[in-house]
Amino acid sequence: MPSLVDKIMKRVQGHGRGQWVCTPKDFLDLGSRDAVDQVLSRLVKRGKLRRVGRGFYDLPRMSRALKRPAPANIDSVVFALARRDGVNVMPDGIVAANGLGLTNAVPAKVSYVTNGPTRTLKIDGRTVHLRNRGNRLMSWNGRPGAPVVQALDWLGQQAAADPTIVDTLRVRLPDDVKADLRKNIHSLSDWLIPIVKDIASPEGLAA
Repeated sequence: MPSLVDKIMKRVQGHGRGQWVCTPKDFLDLGSRDAVDQVLSRLVKRGKLRRVGRGFYDLPRMSRALKRPAPANIDSVVFALARRDGVNVMPDGIVAANGLGLTNAVPAKVSYVTNGPTRTLKIDGRTVHLRNRGNRLMSWNGRPGAPVVQALDWLGQQAAADPTIVDTLRVRLPDDVKADLRKNIHSLSDWLIPIVKDIASPEGLAA
């Protein structure tokens, strides 16, 4: 019968090297919390797994250029935190705005927004910031329209209402994103609703 060590390693290896960051909670269906903690600690000491932050582990891939384990995937760490704590997490709005071509600015720090507590994590020598933005914005997590809502929220009311921004998004956004924005428009902040109406439906929507 496979040991707890074997079961945990099989699960981690099933995601591939450098592809998944895990926490003890990801293995509680296999054993007790104390047993899982002991096995993870043992695997780190043996060099089978890497501890990339307090309570976070991965199976690192080797960097051919650096000739050493590649840095941990920060997105995977944040997704692991979201699974563990039962919260939603999305990249900071500046990332969404940059991806949509609304700004040339790039984040000065690794930052995410969440409906969980504001906090700072130390991950593999890097600092990761999580900032609480409440449930209204975070309810868009995973939706096609999420990057648009994030970008507009980051721009703020005055900049988001700029005709150039509105026209750019109206032209660039695919139909499925516009449909998602229309379907969920009443979950937006009041100031965002008329802006999103202009973007998602040039002819206007009934309120």
